[in-house]
Amino acid sequence: AEVVADVRGHFGAKVLHTVIPRTVRIAEAPSFGKPVVVLDPSSVGAQAYRAAAKEVVDGRA
Repeated sequence: AEVVADVRGHFGAKVLHTVIPRTVRIAEAPSFGKPVVVLDPSSVGAQAYRAAAKEVVDGRA
């Protein structure tokens, strides 16, 4: 939470609302040669990446 606050304090509105959490599935996905959204689509990390992508596509980034 402190890192998020620092980044938002420095970059303001340029920062996405979605926060990508640190998860085991995100960390291990590269060892399987797949992005987390393919390896485990229902995981918290995959959901966060999709939400961040939607922010970018919708022009909120």
